[in-house]
Amino acid sequence: MTRLRSEDDFLALIDRHFPREGDGIVLPRGDDAAVVACPGPVCLTTDLFLEDVHFRRGYFAPEDTGYKALAVNISDVAAMGCRPTGFVLGLVSPEDADREYWDGVLAGMATLAARFDLPLAGGDLSRGDKVGLSVTLWGTPGPSGRFLTRGAATPGDVLFVVGDIGLARVGLTVLEKDGPDAAARFPDAVAAHLRPEPQVAAGLALAGLSRVTACMDVSDGLARDLPRLLPPGLGADLFLTPALLHPEVTAHAAGHGRKPEKEAVFGGEDYALLAAVSPAGWPEVRAALPQAKAIGLVAGNAASTLNGAPFDPRGFDHFG
Repeated sequence: MTRLRSEDDFLALIDRHFPREGDGIVLPRGDDAAVVACPGPVCLTTDLFLEDVHFRRGYFAPEDTGYKALAVNISDVAAMGCRPTGFVLGLVSPEDADREYWDGVLAGMATLAARFDLPLAGGDLSRGDKVGLSVTLWGTPGPSGRFLTRGAATPGDVLFVVGDIGLARVGLTVLEKDGPDAAARFPDAVAAHLRPEPQVAAGLALAGLSRVTACMDVSDGLARDLPRLLPPGLGADLFLTPALLHPEVTAHAAGHGRKPEKEAVFGGEDYALLAAVSPAGWPEVRAALPQAKAIGLVAGNAASTLNGAPFDPRGFDHFG
């Protein structure tokens, strides 16, 4: 175990993984504050990633922790139809998190940052009882110049997802039960939980389609997030068949005597995109994103159904 001796030691470790220069960085980290160029409107998001709340060191490798802490923020920007352009990072380290641990965390984060050409502009360090990461990330719209938002869907719009729903929840469930050994039986589910794939390209494509009326990322589960997507007073009629779900979701549900559609709807941490489009625009979505899957329609009243049965949308809530 190699201890980090000082803040300067920690900052040197960060400098090993993240270059100081980058697109949009006028004055890099190292001063009291960085200076970034914002030539127009930007979208801004922040997420905490806390040990024993969002992850456990028992089955999250350090590299997975760094990757996911950044990925969940990139997913927010993707859901706005934007391209991520920079971020700042806050770290909390307990006594038992040594240099090797943080080297892995930063390596996993840097790998993902490099994929999206994301510069690290600055941040903060602190000692604490458990590992904690706070990422604040910003992004800019793509060629359309449009920010996708929630709340503008209308009755009859097609609801669709890009990405797998319920898969990450299966991953969490089996990891909690079996630890890293769960990957042998549910490899895709474990990967979906540990290393979600931000849908940046899909978000940019959807922003370019004028008939797309609303979009968000599914982080707290479809049941919890669907009411957030829709305007007040509107519900949804969902139609979920096993063919629309990942085989590991249906297999896990069958092994526990549950319906796979409920396994999917009441999951969480999918980081898929959930969106609505007018019926006339659905062919355009399918042409641009063949992987998009229609899962229902926006209803004309607040009542929601799942495969024809009444459905009460409730999902994960940190304070529930």
